[in-house]
Amino acid sequence: MQRLRRWAKKLGLVVLELFVVLTLASVAYNLATADRVKPASAFYGGPFVSVDGKQVAFRRWGARGTPVVLLGGFIVPSSVWEAVARRLSGRHRVFAVDLPPFGYTERKGPYTLDGWVHLVHDFDRRLGLQRPLLVGHSLGAAVVVADALRYPGDSRGIVLLDGDALSAGGPPPWVSKVLVGPWFTSIFRIVTGSDWIFRRGLAGAYPNHPPFTKQFLNEWEQPFKVQGTLDAFRSTLKYGIQGLHLPQLRAVRDRALVLWGARDTVDPVSAGRRSAAALRAPFRVLPGAGHLSMLASPDAIAHAINSFAGH
Repeated sequence: MQRLRRWAKKLGLVVLELFVVLTLASVAYNLATADRVKPASAFYGGPFVSVDGKQVAFRRWGARGTPVVLLGGFIVPSSVWEAVARRLSGRHRVFAVDLPPFGYTERKGPYTLDGWVHLVHDFDRRLGLQRPLLVGHSLGAAVVVADALRYPGDSRGIVLLDGDALSAGGPPPWVSKVLVGPWFTSIFRIVTGSDWIFRRGLAGAYPNHPPFTKQFLNEWEQPFKVQGTLDAFRSTLKYGIQGLHLPQLRAVRDRALVLWGARDTVDPVSAGRRSAAALRAPFRVLPGAGHLSMLASPDAIAHAINSFAGH
């Protein structure tokens, strides 16, 4: 028994020493990489517009026509819309908005579905967009559906892209409280600055993709270096995957269209069909596309949006 106690004491000391060494190393790493964290304007030259007391980053294409507002999903930067937006810009004024805490919009909450709907609505008013067509990808799909519920008839219609708009569970509330301290900061910076990790993740969402360039990877990695991102992501954990419920989708009266990548491994095609049925909306599958279907099928998506907007 005494030998067991001695071994337990030695093991405890080793664990304590290891904890102290790793913590000190983590603090040193965080200090050495502190200059990577910068204001959004250091990474993105604009345009920005002041909405709800925060600087909202967006992109625009086209000079005339009906407005189309594009909203990305979780951690999806607005740059992914480039190919689709260029194809739409001949007939529409196109705007891609960074929902906080993603992209380059200032990190000010609330990071909630209600907060995002309010921001999008006020963005439209701030830029004088009358009855825009709202397109939401993944998490953005919940935003456009919630907008249609809160402001019925204010939009020309809603398009859901690879997003069923339904809520799902998240980690327990206490998780956001324990993910603090130098270790979490170090892990966050290492993971969000790793080309290898982003290549792996993006490859799963973008099957048959061309080679990922350094510029393409930077478009995904740089937003994580914007000031306030770490705290913002920690705060979003308590909300889980935000969205609505099927009865709420059935209450939507605005026109809707649902588009879905046939090879989407994040959300199955069956989820899209279910939401389309609840919305009484046409459902179209995009052959060969994954979850990031705007990258794989820009022609098909632009054609579907143009046709839908013209009705």
